[in-house]
Amino acid sequence: MTSEKKNAADSAAKLKTTIGLAAKAGKVVAGTPLICESLRAKGSRKPIVVLLGNDCSENTLKKLTDKCAFYEVQRVMLPISMSELSDAVGKRSVVAAVAITDEGLARAVLSKLEDNPSQA
Repeated sequence: MTSEKKNAADSAAKLKTTIGLAAKAGKVVAGTPLICESLRAKGSRKPIVVLLGNDCSENTLKKLTDKCAFYEVQRVMLPISMSELSDAVGKRSVVAAVAITDEGLARAVLSKLEDNPSQA
């Protein structure tokens, strides 16, 4: 394995760990319908950032992009698949997207993406 591939794998592992930490803290909303509902909500369950798996459908991508633009919430395409994202948040069924509702945890996830900009 080349050092570039190893760094990419390490970066993805750190990203998944940070998303998992947010899920264990109860600061994650998983799944497109629940994210859309939480975007409309006020208060502590309002997403700071919406994270999408890199293999989500065009329909999901458009829906969440439009909702995030309307509600002025950052949307990020992740360098990991939907199944990896589901594993990270501890869901048995595949989820296309998750939203982080805590500002500190959202910053931590975004910093993991910035560590390896070729992956973002």
